[in-house]
Amino acid sequence: MIRPFLITALAASTAVLAATAVLSAQQTSTARPKFDGFEVATVKPIEHNPEGGRYFRMESNNRFVVRDYTLKLLIAAAYDLNPRTISGGPAWLDSEHYNIDALTPGDTKPVRTEQMAMLRGLLTERFHLAFHREQKEFSIYELTVAPHGPKLKPSTMKPDDPPALIATVYPPSKIVLPARNATVGELAAMMQRAMLDRPVVDKTGLTGRYDFDLEWAPDETQFGGEVPRASNDAPSPPLFVALQEQLGLKITATHGPVSTLVVDKADKPTDN
Repeated sequence: MIRPFLITALAASTAVLAATAVLSAQQTSTARPKFDGFEVATVKPIEHNPEGGRYFRMESNNRFVVRDYTLKLLIAAAYDLNPRTISGGPAWLDSEHYNIDALTPGDTKPVRTEQMAMLRGLLTERFHLAFHREQKEFSIYELTVAPHGPKLKPSTMKPDDPPALIATVYPPSKIVLPARNATVGELAAMMQRAMLDRPVVDKTGLTGRYDFDLEWAPDETQFGGEVPRASNDAPSPPLFVALQEQLGLKITATHGPVSTLVVDKADKPTDN
């Protein structure tokens, strides 16, 4: 069964689970419209269904959908945070689940940053979300360049082409992440937002845009435990080994200051 989850965009076939974090969608070099907010949005509480999958995506140029997200996960997506760095708020912040159906203005598909800006507005308007930031010491991962240097090839795409990071899960043995026109910072943001169990700090100093393919054997700490651990004889290496062998990047577990988000107020969503 295909079970899309987290930030999902593609489900290619019945043999492939697509767990996707698409950083942005269709984009052109012409002036883009201003996306001040969703034209209309429906927020519905639902019963959590682990078999149904959890995702958000653009289903057309102007239809934005979210399925089976808690408010904490919505905040993490909207503000590009690891969920563990979100605290405070009501008890239901991480237990009540919601579907969102919204229409974006115009005929141009908003890129991910525009989608998240509109989602932030919806969280304020419908959930009355209020918060403040605090620096806290956290268990983190530092992403650095491996001793023998990076193995990243400059992107062959145009600079204004939309970057994309799409992780496709092939149960039960591997995950494949083809990235195009992506920065290392965007990879780190995806890892902390959707893949790993703690914040990821990019300390590589790499600022270019790259095309690369990353393949690894998952374990139960990734994607919120939604992906089972690969077997011990899986042909692909573990994630941290794959990052070093395939991309020339190294991840180190350490501690460091993180800008966390503390929820001061949140209400159950207002009527649609």
